[in-house]
Amino acid sequence: MHFIVEPGFFSSQPVHVALTIGGVVAVVSAAVGIFTVIRGQSFAGHTLTDVSTAGGSAAFLLGMNPLLGFIGLSLVGSGTMDLIGVQRVRGRDLATGIVLGASIGLAALFLYLDTTTRATTGATQQILFGSIFTLDPGEVPIVVAFSVISLVALAVIYRPLLLATMSPDIAAARGVRLRPVGLAFMLALAVSVGLSSLAIGSILSTALLIGPAAAALRLTKRIGAALITAVAIGVAATWVGVLLAYDSYYWGSSHNGYPVSFFIVALTFLIYLASGLPARRAATSAPAKRH
Repeated sequence: MHFIVEPGFFSSQPVHVALTIGGVVAVVSAAVGIFTVIRGQSFAGHTLTDVSTAGGSAAFLLGMNPLLGFIGLSLVGSGTMDLIGVQRVRGRDLATGIVLGASIGLAALFLYLDTTTRATTGATQQILFGSIFTLDPGEVPIVVAFSVISLVALAVIYRPLLLATMSPDIAAARGVRLRPVGLAFMLALAVSVGLSSLAIGSILSTALLIGPAAAALRLTKRIGAALITAVAIGVAATWVGVLLAYDSYYWGSSHNGYPVSFFIVALTFLIYLASGLPARRAATSAPAKRH
């Protein structure tokens, strides 16, 4: 095992916290990510990452828990996008553009104030790229609570959300209230982005949101199977990323190590590329079978 796992990995409390929070966040991100990809709202998810950057940096500035800033301002951003008109494709572009511009401006301001008015070091690094090994064990109940809220909300609106995603006109004809369902999903998306911002940083949080879901939907078109596959991919990428980040401290003589976010994003990207291989093999073998 020493060739794979460096000494102290299984007994380290920071590792236990990282695996717990990372695993929980990966589950929520994968579940919400499936509908984000199907609904074509990946750009909205990306916009919320910039909103969470502003929220996290504002929380640091005020001396608050960054998680509350990540999630709090993401909820405000998601509500604003829905209010502007996220239900229609044209309205989505308008909403995301307005919120994106405002959030980037606020993030730049708050990050500047963090580095010039507070003595806290590493604030920018933690907000943008995460620092999962430094999270306090007291964060675990908060993360779990928000995760349960997001998953329960998704489960409650699952059927109407699925119908509204596949065919908004049929959903409306059957009495589905599209606006409340869409708003509930946007709020679940905001919580998911806020949680992943805590784990791997705000600007990389879409990796856990989009990557596993996109790979799963390449492998299967059934929603239930895609949900399970996305969760498995997200959790595996996160846990292996934590392991590699821990091991990287022992690579070479500098003992600096590499950030967890780098490995998670890299693994997610590689899994997404690999998920397209079955379809390519099927496409190349089809002409041969015809002949």
